[in-house]
Amino acid sequence: MSDTATKAPGIRQADPARWKALAFIALAQLMVVLDATIVNIALPSAQQDLGISDGNRQWVVTAYALAFGGLLLFGGRIADLWGRKRTFVLGLGGFAAASALGGAATNEAMMFGSRALQGVFGALLAPAALSLLAVMFTDAKERAKAFGIYGAIAGGGGAVGLILGGFLTEYLNWRWTFFVNIPFAIVAAAGAYFVIREPEGGRNRSPLDIPGVILSTLGLVSLVYGFTRAESEGWSDAVTIGMFVASAVLLTAFVVVEARVKSPLLPLRVITDRNRGGIYLSLGLAIIAMFGLFLFLTYYLQIVKGYSPVKTGFAFLPMIVGMITGSTQIGTRLMTRVAPRLLMGPGFLVAALGMLLLTQLEIDTSYSAVLLPGMLLLGLGMGTAFMPAMSLATQGVEPRDSGVASAMVNTSQQVGGAIGTALLNTIAASATTSYIADHIGNAGTRSQQQLVQLEGMVKGYTSAIWFAVGILVVAATIALTFVNAGKPDMSAGAGADEDAEDSVRVPVVAH
Repeated sequence: MSDTATKAPGIRQADPARWKALAFIALAQLMVVLDATIVNIALPSAQQDLGISDGNRQWVVTAYALAFGGLLLFGGRIADLWGRKRTFVLGLGGFAAASALGGAATNEAMMFGSRALQGVFGALLAPAALSLLAVMFTDAKERAKAFGIYGAIAGGGGAVGLILGGFLTEYLNWRWTFFVNIPFAIVAAAGAYFVIREPEGGRNRSPLDIPGVILSTLGLVSLVYGFTRAESEGWSDAVTIGMFVASAVLLTAFVVVEARVKSPLLPLRVITDRNRGGIYLSLGLAIIAMFGLFLFLTYYLQIVKGYSPVKTGFAFLPMIVGMITGSTQIGTRLMTRVAPRLLMGPGFLVAALGMLLLTQLEIDTSYSAVLLPGMLLLGLGMGTAFMPAMSLATQGVEPRDSGVASAMVNTSQQVGGAIGTALLNTIAASATTSYIADHIGNAGTRSQQQLVQLEGMVKGYTSAIWFAVGILVVAATIALTFVNAGKPDMSAGAGADEDAEDSVRVPVVAH
């Protein structure tokens, strides 16, 4: 490559270590996503060992969700202020320490505290990881490959967590679902420290927007806790309603403050962009459907079908295979050829088709006839849609805003997960209760009563899955109507061999 080419205005030499850096960023992301489901498998064993009451056991999940979801915007801003690499390594170190504390927990207070600390450092780590990708991979073809890998991990990691959690709980001890994070974090932090070279410039050194931090954190915590409480206490519970009202007031005040302060925590230009707004909304809705399904299928396979934790984890493999295929083979190959909405919309519809198959569940449903194709289609559709969504959500933002733009992706997923678990679980519980009330009178023997209860449980799951189908159709509609970006401009990489990684000319990210 000639000197004039490398020194042309707006062009910088690509980092030759960027693909190695991707490996460590992906490893860290896998650790965070795994943690969202791996602990669920271990929860019954941990509850028994630590003497956690049934009323308090939800806090093992809730403490993490509140800290993670509430502090994501703050974490994204810290990444822009301190530097993405530094924030990434700090997040990894803190997450490892919090995991060690959780694995060594001797009582419920220690367990809840460790989970909250994991959430705090996860909120630093997750947006830093995504924003590093956004600033390191700006060539359209390379960006497609990088986000294909990242999207597959973000989508399929939760299902992998079910497999790993099953193995660790069944053959070792529930404590290893925490300790397993430590080697992940050490390898990722060491690799990031020595390999990642964050591009010069792009830091946002403006003073921290303290009112914005307080309002957004309290608003998001109230929202996540409101949905989490609704699952256990009901939608008419006074505290649940109070949380939703407080969240609405706090988040409205946050928007007003952000529109007026000189250096906002979340510049409104990030979310008012039509494409990014459509992505945050459609991605959040898709996660609502997916997280609810994880919960139902886990219970269906273990309680109704009698699968062990390990066998349950392996039963999710078709979904993982589908996500990896959709993300790395379909999304990555087509992202540079078609507009993002033409991958996102059809992707969500394919996922809805897979979900539609799962509405046919019965007590004696064949795994190979219904569950396998349903999960395969669900994974294929989600993988195809996730990859362009995550790429476009951070594409075209000013470098100084990449941390908060990345945080918004994670926030939509985290809030979507909390809503999905609470909303769909409530629908399922209501349908189950109604079915049992209508049929239990006709069940004379104990075995018949147990059969009615199982039938009621499955009826609840399928009722909620019907709602999930509708939610995915709405997500597809939003993606097809709101997201209007065209296919990526390939002119910057014209004439360059995409595999000649050390000599690719990459345009500097500009808004």
